[in-house]
Amino acid sequence: MTTMKKFHYWIVCSGLLVGAGAAHAQLKVEISGVGSNQIPIAIAAFADESVAPAQMSAIIKADLERSGAFKVIDAGATLSETSEINYAQWKAKGADALVVGSVQRLADGRFDVRYKLLDTIKSGQLSALGLAAAPQFTRLSAHKIADDIYLKLTGARGAFATRIAYVTQSGREYRLEVADADGEGIQVALRSNEPIISPSWAPDGTKVAYVSFEKKKPVVYVQNLVTRARTVVANEKGSNSAPSWSPDGSRLAVALSRDGHTQVYIVNADGSGLRRLSNSNGIDTEPQFSADGASIYFTSDRSGGPQIYRMGVDGGEAKRVTFGGNYNISPRIASDGKTLAYISRRDGFQLYALDLASGQETRLSDSGSDESPSFSPNGKYIMYATAAGGRKSLAVVSVDGKVKQRLSTQAGTIKEPTWGPFMK
Repeated sequence: MTTMKKFHYWIVCSGLLVGAGAAHAQLKVEISGVGSNQIPIAIAAFADESVAPAQMSAIIKADLERSGAFKVIDAGATLSETSEINYAQWKAKGADALVVGSVQRLADGRFDVRYKLLDTIKSGQLSALGLAAAPQFTRLSAHKIADDIYLKLTGARGAFATRIAYVTQSGREYRLEVADADGEGIQVALRSNEPIISPSWAPDGTKVAYVSFEKKKPVVYVQNLVTRARTVVANEKGSNSAPSWSPDGSRLAVALSRDGHTQVYIVNADGSGLRRLSNSNGIDTEPQFSADGASIYFTSDRSGGPQIYRMGVDGGEAKRVTFGGNYNISPRIASDGKTLAYISRRDGFQLYALDLASGQETRLSDSGSDESPSFSPNGKYIMYATAAGGRKSLAVVSVDGKVKQRLSTQAGTIKEPTWGPFMK
């Protein structure tokens, strides 16, 4: 595919979501690399956790290991939140922190999960939680505990209890799937014989915008994941693509070719109030709201090859943001507004991150066929689509490039990932 053909392909390619229906192919997670300053932590088996559908301690352990921020020490013991703790013993094992807990089946069929996070150095309690969950939400309880541990020990909010969405393709069938951040609990949100591309989560996690080709052309939809109601947001003449949400969830930025060249527009989430934002002689596409909602990042070839620019949310002068390399596309901004992720073509198509304050670039991937970056809601990790061995899969990398994961499936290809928001 030529340079400009590939660029035009990126213009048209963008997202969808809703529904239920369990998928059959689970995602396989492979981890490589660790953080530079791992926190040693021991996780004891929870008392009576075998009564629950999911093993709490194993899920918590897997979450923390996957983050790369922790060195998990084998506890080799079962301890409840009421057990007597010999802090010196755990400190001698090299653990700075200890996780203990219990599970109890309640009369109404729910499971009461209790946990404590203990500081072995100061011989005291750092945190405690009690969660009552229906059987199908026991895994979520474990993820919430892992989030609490991550927050208390790193100072940053954990993202284990969030969801991801992505598109799989098997033959001529396209499926939009939703899963937990660890790849478990997969559900099929949409099936189609026409392409589904670039799903984009609403900030409240209840809706997803996407582009579907079911009308034999790209049309932007918003789907409510609770009611399953679907709204056409953009079905203008030509291409309708690349939806992204404003931070308050009231509007979307989209790329439309209704007036000739593809340009950036803003539209209300119900499809009303369409307004053109960019006005160049080139192609302006892939818009993304800044973290504060005051400006828009987008891809444009106005300088020759595609580069990333930024302009105010009301339009006006656009300023170029990327200068390394001659081909940079797919901007994504971290939740704190400090880091820009994008795909750059140098040794193939690779994931890069740009510190917006210093202008320092970091290459985050070693492959040569990367697409569709998406930040975790805490800004610590980036998920993207990549290709290895002729098969597309998803990958996750920490923003410093040290921690890497790969999520793959044996059923078809997997692409177009988007990481969902924190859930209230």
